[in-house]
Amino acid sequence: MLKTLTVMNFALIEQAVVEFTGGLNILTGETGAGKSILIDAFGMILGNRSSVDHIRKDTEALRVEAVFDISDNPAVFALLNQQDIACEEDGTLIVNRRFTRTGKNTITVNGYHVTLNFLRQLGELLVDMHGQHENQALLRSDTHLLLLDSHNQRTKDILEQYQGVYSEWLRVSQKLIKSQNESRERAQRLDLLRWQIDEIAAAHLKPNEDAELEQEMKILANAEKITALLSHAYSLLSDDKKGYIGIIAGLAEIKRNLETVVRYNSNLQAQLNVITDALYQLEDCSRDIREYYETVDYNPDRLAFLHDRLDTIYKLSKKYGPTAQEILDYYGQAEQEFHALSSHDEMIEELTVQKENLEKTLAMLANELTSLRKQSATLLASEICGHLVNLGMPKAQLNIRVASTGKFTIHGCDEVEFLFSANAGEELKAVHKVASGGELSRLALAIKTVCAARDAVGTMVFDEIDTGIGGQTAQMVAEKIAMVAASKQVLCITHLPQIAVMADSHLYIEKCSDEDRTITQIASLNKQKQVIELARMIAGTETEVALDHAAHMLSIAASKKDKWKNKA
Repeated sequence: MLKTLTVMNFALIEQAVVEFTGGLNILTGETGAGKSILIDAFGMILGNRSSVDHIRKDTEALRVEAVFDISDNPAVFALLNQQDIACEEDGTLIVNRRFTRTGKNTITVNGYHVTLNFLRQLGELLVDMHGQHENQALLRSDTHLLLLDSHNQRTKDILEQYQGVYSEWLRVSQKLIKSQNESRERAQRLDLLRWQIDEIAAAHLKPNEDAELEQEMKILANAEKITALLSHAYSLLSDDKKGYIGIIAGLAEIKRNLETVVRYNSNLQAQLNVITDALYQLEDCSRDIREYYETVDYNPDRLAFLHDRLDTIYKLSKKYGPTAQEILDYYGQAEQEFHALSSHDEMIEELTVQKENLEKTLAMLANELTSLRKQSATLLASEICGHLVNLGMPKAQLNIRVASTGKFTIHGCDEVEFLFSANAGEELKAVHKVASGGELSRLALAIKTVCAARDAVGTMVFDEIDTGIGGQTAQMVAEKIAMVAASKQVLCITHLPQIAVMADSHLYIEKCSDEDRTITQIASLNKQKQVIELARMIAGTETEVALDHAAHMLSIAASKKDKWKNKA
């Protein structure tokens, strides 16, 4: 419910703070006073686009702020939670919008900055705007479907189930199409992987083989040099030649001499131990050197094999990785991908089965939706026609046609169309082909009257719905609006006293001018002033007869409203 609307520097409105109540809030005033300006300002809060033309002359920016009570609107809470926008404990929601001449558009909801698109989503949950432009929504088939589905809770529940299955069906279908379209690419990829796997497998690589082969090739390529050096080293250690003694023989002699000395002087025992250990180590080392160089043999055939083997690994490394280990890693990955792609046909078969099973479930739910919608169509059309009779259209006929297309959509398989005839003997045709502006307004009001208690939107706005009507029809329209207001807040701009008299809160809008400027002022009327305004609307002047008539109308309206509110 809208609690207050603050407007600053919007067209003729310099500054206004308007308080609204529950029930029917009537806005009246002379033509051109600014009633529609107030509604236009409110439209900004609902996500309508603004323009620098809206900014009051000689000011740089306009601002509109609305305070709502959303305590009875869980859909709004859910939307705010999705955006992590905090809500007050008492259900207060504050929407603020500022627009400057430079085009800067600032929108906040409870202090959080939001986008214009989000504001539109929020506005649809807060307010149902009903005017000449909004009546055009009745001409769209998607609107017909939403109206019909809102008539029955069972339909809503089945539709929710259907849409859950539909989302999964859509996902599986898209994945299946993508998989089928990729079949050619998959076949090409399989051929490439098979060739790569065979090429690497034919090489019979071992982990770290390249490093081992390079080491062996270094040895073979330098076998003669290695043998000569090792032979000379062995010779220095072990051979006694003319003119010098081998290192081991020399150490053995030193050992013997120290052993003799130690018998007389034990102070050199530590040195003897060092020489003894060194002698034994050199003897082991000399033996190892001899055994190793005796095994080193220059083998040109083996060297050629190593060259070829390393060349094979080098060619593979240019394609699959710089080392033998990385080539083997790629081999493992290629095998995994190959097996995954090889099971592609099985995946397509599984997806096909999933899709078929989901389609069976969708068809079952869609058929139930069609059946429920046809039942609701009969009841809804009957209720709407009943209200049309009270709105001065006793011969009007409405048929809500529900037809299954057999094609799955997010809303089911049905097409819904409102077929309408305003007068006896006329053929039922689509609403957009036969309904005039006035007829469309009354049809829309009849629909609003039926659906008002069923939707969660807390506020409804009627912008000059009384255009082109009068007399008994105006009285009937007034009663319908008042009946809607018995279950929710209504804001209504009107020129007709029959409608204005139903007000729970009456706001008077007037335009005031002086030599320099013109401004719009908004005042809430008490009972006495309301009688005066009604008299003006009835007779154009405050005659005693008009005042008495206005007071009498108020008395009758009050008794009727009490009766409707008790029923609500």
